[in-house]
Amino acid sequence: MNERTEDIAVALFGELFMADQLARNRISKALPRGMELSHFGVLNHLARVADERTPAQLAKAFHVTRGAMTNTLAKLEWAGHIHIRPDWDDARRKCVSISPSGRAARDAAVAVISPLIGDVVQALGAERVRAVLPVLREMRTRLEED
Repeated sequence: MNERTEDIAVALFGELFMADQLARNRISKALPRGMELSHFGVLNHLARVADERTPAQLAKAFHVTRGAMTNTLAKLEWAGHIHIRPDWDDARRKCVSISPSGRAARDAAVAVISPLIGDVVQALGAERVRAVLPVLREMRTRLEED
């Protein structure tokens, strides 16, 4: 890798890290009281897949340890946002699904954060954002391969 490519890589990842930090900060502050970004992520994922997942599958999807996911799931279960049941085929595993309360909490969070995200897209221009999405998606998939 030449010096110019390294400079571009450092600048790109610097911008990505800062944008990520600012977006997480803004969204965290806007989420309904008591909801953390990790909670929203899990609820949003379960709502989108519309099927049960094991804690291990969720940990893998979010690139976190099983322990971290177990902690998040315990908080969501305590709040009544998810149901955790034993896997009937393998008693060692558990199955996680979103509850009606969890779906309502996720929908409330989406209603609050959508305008924040929409404002950024509108300010940048939808076409410009649409143009950069394939590059970001490919970056993500390449990083996931590692």
